[in-house]
Amino acid sequence: MRGLIVDFGGVLTTDVFQAFREFGEKEGIDPGTVKRLFKEDQEARTLLRELERGEVEEDEFERRFAPMLGVSESEGLIRRLFAGVRPDELMLAAVETARGAGVRTGLISNSWGNGVTYERDRFDRLFDAVVISGEVGLNKPGPEIFRLGAERVRLEPEDCVFVDDLRENCEGAEAVGMTSVLHRGAEETLPELERLLGVSLP
Repeated sequence: MRGLIVDFGGVLTTDVFQAFREFGEKEGIDPGTVKRLFKEDQEARTLLRELERGEVEEDEFERRFAPMLGVSESEGLIRRLFAGVRPDELMLAAVETARGAGVRTGLISNSWGNGVTYERDRFDRLFDAVVISGEVGLNKPGPEIFRLGAERVRLEPEDCVFVDDLRENCEGAEAVGMTSVLHRGAEETLPELERLLGVSLP
């Protein structure tokens, strides 16, 4: 494998779904509400997909999603949802190390608009290419965004490893020929990446 392409939230950061649970506790709703809506409610899932592709603005998403959650205040909803997310320094260091060893590196992220801040000041050190869904009008797990990611790192999909914390996104990557790693923590992901890339990682 000559390329490493990773997700952002939940791979280069701490667990997004844990942040959603913390949001539920702070807002006084069932901590599992956010995950359940995106898994089981088609309206919520469609709304999220539209946000990811940049088809709805953040304030519209917040206004429509707040009643589904059962919270009264929609303003700043995205920011509140992600308040508990922190960088995963070990995974960030691993990507930087892989790039330093000659691996082509890229990011493919489903965005939540500008309410979720990417650490873009680090992107130049980490990535050869960046694909953010709202900027390209595509989102995971659709095949087009994975093909675009491979194209931007100047590799064939078959030469790339893709890391994501959602199984459906790993399956989307595999559908275009990438090798996927389902991320459940650096302690499991890093040994697998070392094996696939032939690079020693932190």
